[in-house]
Amino acid sequence: MKSVGVVGAGVMGAGVCEDLLESGIPAVLVDLSDEILKNAQRHIRNGIRGRAMLNSRKNQEPLSVLLERVTFSTDIHDLSGVDIVIENVTEDVGIKRSVYKELDEVCSDDCILIGNTSCVPISRLASFTRRPDKVIGVHFMNPVPLKKTVELIAGEETSADTIAQTQKFLAALGKESIQVKDSPGFVSNRVLMLTINEAINLVQEGVADAESVDAIFTDCFGHAMGPLATGDLIGLDTIRNSLLVLRDSLGDDKFKPCSLLDEMVASGALGRKSGSGFFAYS
Repeated sequence: MKSVGVVGAGVMGAGVCEDLLESGIPAVLVDLSDEILKNAQRHIRNGIRGRAMLNSRKNQEPLSVLLERVTFSTDIHDLSGVDIVIENVTEDVGIKRSVYKELDEVCSDDCILIGNTSCVPISRLASFTRRPDKVIGVHFMNPVPLKKTVELIAGEETSADTIAQTQKFLAALGKESIQVKDSPGFVSNRVLMLTINEAINLVQEGVADAESVDAIFTDCFGHAMGPLATGDLIGLDTIRNSLLVLRDSLGDDKFKPCSLLDEMVASGALGRKSGSGFFAYS
């Protein structure tokens, strides 16, 4: 594998990049501005250093050597030579449509386009290209370098060869995959987004505060993280956008974002990436 392109340098894109670098795979990370890319570089550095402190790195090469494997770019044409592209842009179908049309023009005919999407059906993403057989979904979990399993979603026209090549690529990252059928939100986010939204409703209604809601899940159920801390980790703006995609795709108002979620996103309280959400982060 020559290199892998990563489109979208937010939390997920940077995490995917970390995993690629530690797996010895060169990466081209593309986003709209140098400022976003500088933030991603800082995220990658901090992530690798943090795992070094915890002795959980899978590659002991110096950080400087790992960073030599990544190209930071604002030019999507720099993806013309990659074997695979992993798309991580915001959960907005209009933006994704534009990105996939550009990728279809820029990337080689053999390039596989992987959608790391929360809720948009893979067949819909594939319809934006002239290569639906080479479009597949891989739902990476956050934080990407620490999660050993992904959700794998084949679209209606995804070829068997694309599935096999993607599974081989995931194995090179040290990841196992669970394949599910294509559907809005797949399995994970069809359930998770409702859970987080309902947890926010409980806080809004005054049934319990955020700490107590999450403690029920961590202390009673043994979950590693409660739904509100999970929402903060993912990004409350991403939670809201995902719920809107699910509501529009499935035509079901049970996915309507809670009004408290709307208010928090409008005020810029997005979770970890903004420094505050349901909990405070330094």
